[in-house]
Amino acid sequence: MIELLGEVGAEWLYRVWAIVVFGTVVATVVVVLSENRNPVKSLAWVTVLMLLPVAGIILYFFFGRNIRNKRKLSRRSRRQLKKHERAPHADPASMGLSVDTAQTIALGKAVSGAHFYDGNDVEIFTDGAAKFEALERDLREACESINLEYYIFSDDATGRRIADILEAKARAGVAVRVIYDHVGSFAVGSRFFKRMAEAGVQVFPFFKVTFPVLGSHINWRNHRKICIIDRSIAYCGGMNIADRYITGGRFAQWRDTHVRVRGPVVAALLHAFAVDWHMMGQPLFDTSMPSLRQRPGAVGAQLLTSSPISQWSNIALMFHKAVSGAKKRVYIQTPYFLPTDSLLKALTAAALARVDVRIMIPRRSDSHLLDSASASYITECMRAGIKFYLYDAGMLHSKLIVIDDEFTTIGSTNFDFRSFEHNFEGNLFLYSKDVATQAIKIFNHDITQSTRIVPSEWRSRPLGRRAVESVVRLLSPIL
Repeated sequence: MIELLGEVGAEWLYRVWAIVVFGTVVATVVVVLSENRNPVKSLAWVTVLMLLPVAGIILYFFFGRNIRNKRKLSRRSRRQLKKHERAPHADPASMGLSVDTAQTIALGKAVSGAHFYDGNDVEIFTDGAAKFEALERDLREACESINLEYYIFSDDATGRRIADILEAKARAGVAVRVIYDHVGSFAVGSRFFKRMAEAGVQVFPFFKVTFPVLGSHINWRNHRKICIIDRSIAYCGGMNIADRYITGGRFAQWRDTHVRVRGPVVAALLHAFAVDWHMMGQPLFDTSMPSLRQRPGAVGAQLLTSSPISQWSNIALMFHKAVSGAKKRVYIQTPYFLPTDSLLKALTAAALARVDVRIMIPRRSDSHLLDSASASYITECMRAGIKFYLYDAGMLHSKLIVIDDEFTTIGSTNFDFRSFEHNFEGNLFLYSKDVATQAIKIFNHDITQSTRIVPSEWRSRPLGRRAVESVVRLLSPIL
């Protein structure tokens, strides 16, 4: 009798468990559908929830929740920042920019409030050693403030050199503020940042992951890499603070792109940092600029930021507008190629219209899973005439796009779903024939270290590999 009761009890518990799981899956599916997201992304989540109910629920809690349109700043904080903001009155037409470029600039202003700044001086780095040499020199010369925000701030030789400078400056009375991404820098011991704090550096993790309260924040990462020094010099691009950008790490080299700017657009980077600083619960600081005087470089620029909180997919929309208006060329460097459906159509339409569309990705990136997902898009792109290049010299981590003769963007945004939808990103959009010419030269130099994919050879790759790529592609919207 006791044994029979035990069997009945186990069966009853199993049924209750099954009902709870089924109900939770149904409720989660309803939430996914009610959010009216991109249908492809919603379908991916529904597929995961139906095929792997328990794992799907856990994954959705940590990685699937939507926070779009949530407010970063209170109205009072926005008004306070607005007081220090000096909107430029530069006219794109006065620079001789095309109608398409002027419309792209207008789009940036509409979706994110990004002002257009004329008269900036721009220096592009494609070598980590040169970038860090310049950054460290500027940090040592800082006399007023340093505002630094990086996805990864490693405790290695490069990170310790930067930390030593920051600590010395803080002791000398310079206001030093640091934001690092908690997940991106997860491998770094707390002692590394505690030492900076003890020296007077104001250092805070972005969206610190604590369980279970903030466990759902693990998917929303600050991927930006920016630094503003004395409200006069700023850096923005794809290089984190780590040795591998100099040594290559486990690759022969780690090829990336970063920008140093002087001029009015520095105000935009300072404003972006101040917003993120306040999101960390820290008080707003003075973001007024000493001047907005123009530099001899005469480069027009906008800074666009995007995040899962934004009303629009700001940077993705800018990419789409620029690609759709291309007349001559679209050159893209990205470590991962997982385009949204709209961007994929824009690229294929441009190629079919005889625009020279070239995409460069690493032959082997730091993620085998994303390599497979990226490969699944190549065949259909090549059918439209898009040329693909595999970078052979190491890890290509550069996020560079140059379109026609006067549009270049460099920043932290990868050409993939995660950057467009889940990450806090920042890109400089540079409107200059000289900068575009320089970017084209960079791209063409990297082609000499790359192999162009031959369509016939690509189609003959093993069936098993193609099957894996197809399966992984189904999950690409949520990777």
